[in-house]
Amino acid sequence: MCHITQRSSTFSFPKIRSIFWRFHHTSTSHWCSCSKTISDEKYQDPFQLGKRDLKNLYEDIKKELLVSAAELKEMCDYYFDGKGKAFRPMIVVLMARACNIHHNNSKEVQASQRSVAIIAEMIHTASLVHDDVIDDANSRRGKRTLNQIWGERKAVLAGDFILSAASVALARIGNTTIISVLTQVIEDLVRGEFLQLGSKENENERFAHYLEKTFKKTASLIANSCKAVSILGCPDPKVHEIAYQYGKNVGIAFQLIDDVLDFTSCADHLGKPTAADLKLGLATGPVLFACRQFPEMNAMIMRRFSKPGDVERARKYVLQSDGVQQTTYLAQRYCHAATREIRKLRPSPEREALVHLTEMVLMRDK
Repeated sequence: MCHITQRSSTFSFPKIRSIFWRFHHTSTSHWCSCSKTISDEKYQDPFQLGKRDLKNLYEDIKKELLVSAAELKEMCDYYFDGKGKAFRPMIVVLMARACNIHHNNSKEVQASQRSVAIIAEMIHTASLVHDDVIDDANSRRGKRTLNQIWGERKAVLAGDFILSAASVALARIGNTTIISVLTQVIEDLVRGEFLQLGSKENENERFAHYLEKTFKKTASLIANSCKAVSILGCPDPKVHEIAYQYGKNVGIAFQLIDDVLDFTSCADHLGKPTAADLKLGLATGPVLFACRQFPEMNAMIMRRFSKPGDVERARKYVLQSDGVQQTTYLAQRYCHAATREIRKLRPSPEREALVHLTEMVLMRDK
């Protein structure tokens, strides 16, 4: 897969950007060149830098999920096995440190900020459990899904329980502003799922619909978690907006690359079946870009790839088009927007780690 491309967009980025920003406010007024993503400053490994604050993360999550029923405990512990990348908690603790240093040069993460990282991972995992039920998925992170092992009804209840435990942990922080910010995530997840169930016939509306769904289902959690820790660490609303914008842009880029990998990565490497979105009837970025070159895909999109052979034909069209490259190019743009935002904070190792994280998002292969 070509992760960084210099090809000109068939669906111009300014047009896509204008569609997207109708739905989400931004403090960014222009877009920089994508000719280079590697920072000249000293490399900071985000995972190594965030490691100290994430020690015992999954053990602490399991403490939040204390339950007497053995089967429910086994289900809740299934994904909290310590083998995940902890991508979202890592962003949250790095943002907490970056904002704390920016505000008063404090190099410590507050207990309440670390709690936000734990809550973010719990909300994310609960959403995965529910998504797998909705999608009737049979694999996640390289192993069988909860719904395949325990059945749909019990999987839904397990997801509900994880979400309720996250809500209890959130209430324990005792800050009404933080509660408001993070409950917005739960609302967005539900609204995003409803958006995913619908589709638009008009081409521009279809792309706007896709990007809004991407924000609500993926980016809102990262954006609002980053905002929450910035509020806990710094009173400046400008810093809160920087944190939010960084999280939003990184979150959208992350999902765009995820949508690319659905076409370019093998199932064993990805940990879940490829072309999964097409099989679910979903038109993601690569499909929408490919549709510009192969208009016959419009009919398939509207019938959600339901006819025999639709999935195979659509996948072939995507790989013959520049849909993968254009989606990757769009992800680059969002990563550059995230970088511009975070560089408004005072220099720190954590700030540079967040810059390099945008590069890692673009270059990931699973």
